[in-house]
Amino acid sequence: MTKTYLEPVEVEKLEDASEYLRDRLLVRLLFRTGCRISEALGISVDDIDFNRGIVTIQHLKARVRLSCPECHTRLSRTASFCPGCGQKVEKAVAEEKEHRRQRTLPLDRDTLTMMKEYIDRGGSVSRNGSKLLFGIRRRQASQIVSELAVKVGIEDLANPETGKIHGVSPHRLRDAFAIMAVKKNDTGDGIRLLHEHLGHQSIVTTMKYRKVAGEEHREWYENLWEGGKEDGQVRQSQ
Repeated sequence: MTKTYLEPVEVEKLEDASEYLRDRLLVRLLFRTGCRISEALGISVDDIDFNRGIVTIQHLKARVRLSCPECHTRLSRTASFCPGCGQKVEKAVAEEKEHRRQRTLPLDRDTLTMMKEYIDRGGSVSRNGSKLLFGIRRRQASQIVSELAVKVGIEDLANPETGKIHGVSPHRLRDAFAIMAVKKNDTGDGIRLLHEHLGHQSIVTTMKYRKVAGEEHREWYENLWEGGKEDGQVRQSQ
């Protein structure tokens, strides 16, 4: 059966197989923080507070809003008539809006030490007036992770929702963090803190990790048959 997520021991193998400190730090940061690849690549040296052991994550997301060309009422993507003025919509007006959010994440001591060593060695890259931690593009980051997975023999993973098979990617490290967090604490407070940590807009998105990580369904199902077996033995003895 094809696996759906990485285990922490497999992430450790990716780290150990990294030839360069940059690649090792990239893998570690994606897993230890659970941040998105776009967020990791956007981290600057100024975003890291070594004294407090935290990193500020910037998340910029562009959204397209459709509106009626006549009355400017907001439209759904499938709307044929405007709910505001009732006119037939031949071509909706598309307006792109950027939503910028930020959150502050704690960092463990080992990751902070690795980051400091990397920066002290001159690993950061100056770009547009700021010193980026990683001076690489998203495509290159994805290639680093996928090639390390091949190197250590980690097979492709199945998407738990669609069943499609994909190679190991940076987002799989985010998934691995979330699964591990749920396995260690799936209480209401634990899920709430994970929701805030991952930066999800809806807690429904966070809850999908509980579904993947949980063993409750299997335990419930197995208990059905164990109970049925006992009941059957009772009936036969009667």
